[in-house]
Amino acid sequence: MSLATVQTRAKLGIDAPAVFVEVHLSNGLPAFHIVGLPETAVKESKDRVRSAIINSHFEFPARRITINLAPAELPKEGSRFDLAIAIGILAASGQIPEPQLHQYEFIGELALSGKLRAVEAVLPSALGCADANKQLIISTANATEASLVESSTVLAADHLLEVSAHLHQRQRLPEHSSIIKQSEYQGPQLGEVIGQQHAKRALELAAAGGHQLLLYGPPGAGKTMLASRLTGLLPPLTSDEALQVAAIYSVAGKGLRENIWRRPFRSPHHSASAAAMVGGGTNPRPGEISLAHHGVLFLDELPEFQRPVLEVLREPLESGEILLSRAASQARYPANFQLVAAMNPCPCGYLGSPSCICSPDQVTRYRNRLSGPMLDRIDLQVQVNQISNNELFAQPPTVTGNSNQQIQQRVYSARQRQLSRQGAANSLLNSQQITQLCPLTASQKNLMDQAIQQFSLSTRGYYRVLRIARTIADLADAKTPKLEHYQEALSYRVKTN
Repeated sequence: MSLATVQTRAKLGIDAPAVFVEVHLSNGLPAFHIVGLPETAVKESKDRVRSAIINSHFEFPARRITINLAPAELPKEGSRFDLAIAIGILAASGQIPEPQLHQYEFIGELALSGKLRAVEAVLPSALGCADANKQLIISTANATEASLVESSTVLAADHLLEVSAHLHQRQRLPEHSSIIKQSEYQGPQLGEVIGQQHAKRALELAAAGGHQLLLYGPPGAGKTMLASRLTGLLPPLTSDEALQVAAIYSVAGKGLRENIWRRPFRSPHHSASAAAMVGGGTNPRPGEISLAHHGVLFLDELPEFQRPVLEVLREPLESGEILLSRAASQARYPANFQLVAAMNPCPCGYLGSPSCICSPDQVTRYRNRLSGPMLDRIDLQVQVNQISNNELFAQPPTVTGNSNQQIQQRVYSARQRQLSRQGAANSLLNSQQITQLCPLTASQKNLMDQAIQQFSLSTRGYYRVLRIARTIADLADAKTPKLEHYQEALSYRVKTN
């Protein structure tokens, strides 16, 4: 038979649309053409495929070979189509059986020797393959990642000859199963941070309600230590969330994370560009905000980031996703991250102490690097003061206070109350929902009226205070927020301008 069709998958953001590799052998002078909007790496596959077929002791057809990658309007990139093209040529030339190919999808790069190599963005392809009820034949190096999809059937191979033997039913490929057990958190403990009880409480609230957090204070007060411990307080990722995060890392070419159940923690340097933060490139790739999906994005020295970089975060903070548009394609990446930022009160960091060398103009310019709308989107704004000598000298060398596991259990219970009540974390509630969940009494209205005037709260800031109060009530297992809950919520608003 001179015509064969093999199924594979392309890479488009975190999606993996199906691609049909149609191979036709016709009479005429020997030639090898690939059509269907292939990019350079795809066009180069014809040389890899020819050498792999010959070095695997198959016969390469001395005929006119036409490869069509359908649908034609979908851009094709990378070396992931090598295996499917080779299988298509062998099937069209009658060297392997063609009728059973519809059961499988093939993804992998071919070495000149015929060996199978790993490719990027395998996990989205495995998800799509499972939904299509197909078996996925892939490189052994990609098998662990692909088999994270429990409903998928992943067949791992090291060489083109092994794939051929499987299709001839002479030697079946082993079905690869990946069992990655959830391990206990072994990272730094919150109790290792000396003092800072107010900031620790804010960290617990941020974890319980999914709130954004700004830590504001002098160098060495413990802002970075506090931020780095937030992921240890958050509940572990669910299976669906872990797959979403793993798919983003797969598309970004970063492979499997060390612990896929632990929420990601990303801490880009303040010299990062807007493209590095939100993603970009000719073929759009996920940026730091997508790599922090379902986790924490920590921005240390917040005012040192370029203002355009900070402004591009405003929309993802509200929508939980980012749409990257380029001339040739569009890619939508999830970006439901929790922002934690840290900043000094002035350029030198020691405002108010005799060692401060900053002029009033320098302090004003430094703080004005952050726009009001950006700060208004941060729920918790906490001042972190320098610890006293008595606190420093009184600390024993062991961890004090509640352990991460104890705090995590309280956080988990609060999150479960939120999910059972409204199906989302408190930070995601809209104004109508939060008004229903936080009915104000007369004394509470009087308190909030005074707070709006004293803190110059915007309408957005007012609702954010209500969200924090709702989270405090959830931690206390209270049906509705009490007056003291609103008072505590207001203590987490610091005027940094």
